[in-house]
Order: sequence, then structure tokens, then C-alpha cells
Amino acid sequence: MAGFLLMGIDKARAIDRAWRIPERAFFGLALLGGAFGVLLGSSLFHHKTLKASFMGMTTLSAVLWLGVLFAFQAAFGSPFA
Repeated sequence: MAGFLLMGIDKARAIDRAWRIPERAFFGLALLGGAFGVLLGSSLFHHKTLKASFMGMTTLSAVLWLGVLFAFQAAFGSPFA
């Protein structure tokens, strides 16, 4: 949720040519589990979608988190079973 909101805030600031949220803040948030929100916000707000390094790092974070989630499911079983 935080990644999604920050992406919307940064897009609004970009339009207003105001102070921007640093990319490293988005990368840190993505590594802490917010990659899916950042990717969704980027897609919905059409923000930073053409920046290959940003999209690559964020997508890599999302893939890593999917791996972690699948590993936990394999180790501990599904919470919905």
C-alpha cells in the first residue's frame, strides 16, 4: 500500500515540478515487500515506466518476494488449507 501511495505522490510532484521522492526510497520499499504496490502504482499512474533500470530493479524485487512466499508455502504449507 505504501509503495502504491508513494508512487502516486511522486507522480503528482513530478507534474508540479516539486521536490521528488528519491528512487532509492522506492528500491528500499520494494526490497522490504512493497514491490507489488510500487509496480501497480507505476502502471496505474504511468510513472517511471520507461525507466528500464527502475522497472528492472522493482520487478526483480517482486520476483524475489514471490520466491520467498513460495518457499514459505512449501516449508509451512498453505495458510488457506
